[in-house]
Amino acid sequence: MSQPAQLSLEQQFNLTSFKLQVGQMSREQAQEFLINLYEHMMMRENMYQHFLKHHWGLEPTFVQE
Repeated sequence: MSQPAQLSLEQQFNLTSFKLQVGQMSREQAQEFLINLYEHMMMRENMYQHFLKHHWGLEPTFVQE
């Protein structure tokens, strides 16, 4: 990777749109949104870990008797 991670033009647009939406939320709405966002981030991390373990063959194998 020769360049540092940068947002694409589409991602920059989405970020600006997101900022506008969050700016219009009440404090309670923003807090609830952040909690849900964090939960989804953790779920995505779990899926990535599962996919990588599967791809790399690191998942435990179960023997059926």
